[in-house]
Amino acid sequence: MTTNAAHRILNADLHCHSVVSDGTLTPESLASRAKANGVELWSLTDHDEIGGQQRALAAARDVGLPYLTGTEVSVTFAGTTVHIVGLGFDPEHPALVQGLSSTRGGRDQRALEMAEQLAKVGIPGVFEGALKYAGNPELISRSHFARYLVEAGVCADVSEVFRKYLTEGKPGFVPHRWAKLGDAVRWIGEAGGMAVIAHPARYDLSPTAEYALFSEFKAHGGGGVEVVTGSHSPSEYPKYADMAIEFDLAASRGSDFHSPNESHTDLGALPFLEGRLTPVWERLADRIHFH
Repeated sequence: MTTNAAHRILNADLHCHSVVSDGTLTPESLASRAKANGVELWSLTDHDEIGGQQRALAAARDVGLPYLTGTEVSVTFAGTTVHIVGLGFDPEHPALVQGLSSTRGGRDQRALEMAEQLAKVGIPGVFEGALKYAGNPELISRSHFARYLVEAGVCADVSEVFRKYLTEGKPGFVPHRWAKLGDAVRWIGEAGGMAVIAHPARYDLSPTAEYALFSEFKAHGGGGVEVVTGSHSPSEYPKYADMAIEFDLAASRGSDFHSPNESHTDLGALPFLEGRLTPVWERLADRIHFH
C-alpha cells in the first residue's frame, strides 16, 4: 500500500450502513457481501452510532477482511445538514461515545413531529410503521419512514417518497439541529481517528459556503474527504480530487451502501482513486485491524 499504483488499485469501501442505523443488512451480512465483492479494506459507518463496531470487526475477522472502525456523524453547517465520517478511532473513547449519544438524542422527538405532519395530510400511523424498520429505535430516521410509506402503498418506491414527502417544503420535513462541525471533528480526533467529509457534492451549499466548509473542517483538524463515493457522479470525482489536494486532505472511497434493493452502488463496485491522491488508509495504516 505504499506506491501510487497500490493506492489506485486497493478496493477499499469505507462507507456503508447496517441495521444498527438505517441499513437493511446486519454487520455480519455486510462483511460477507464486502468480501464476496472483492473489498480489500472495509468500514461500517452507521449514523451517529458505534454500537455495531464490535460485531463488524468480528465479522470482518471471520471472513479475512481488514477493517477500520467507522461512524457517520450528522452536523449542522451553514444551516445545512452535513455528514462527517470518522475512521480508525477507539470505539470506547468517552468523548466520542458521549458525543454520539447526545447527537442521537433528538431523533425520537423529531420522528414524532414528522409523523404528526404526515397525519395532518391524511397518512396516519407512520411513526409506528417506521419503528418496524428501525433496528435501533434511537436511530429512527427518514429512511425508515420512507420504507414504511412504500410498504403502506403511499408511494411506489423510496425515490417517490423523497420527491413528495420528508424533504424541505414537503409534508413530514422537520429540521434537526445536529452537532457542530468542530465538535464532531474533535470527538473523532480525540478517539485517535480521522474525520472525513462525506459525499461533499450532496450538500446544497453555494461555492463560497462549500469552500468555507473545507476551510473550517481543515482548521478544526479534519483529515480527509470522500472523493469516490456512490453519492457522487463520475464527473464530480475530479473536482473533489482537486479539493483534496488543495486542502491537503487524504482521499476516501465508499459506496454509501444501505440495502441491496435501494442502493445503486454495491459494496466494492466503485472506480479506484486517482494515483495523485493520498488515500486515507495510508495515514491510518496503524489503525487497520487485520485478521
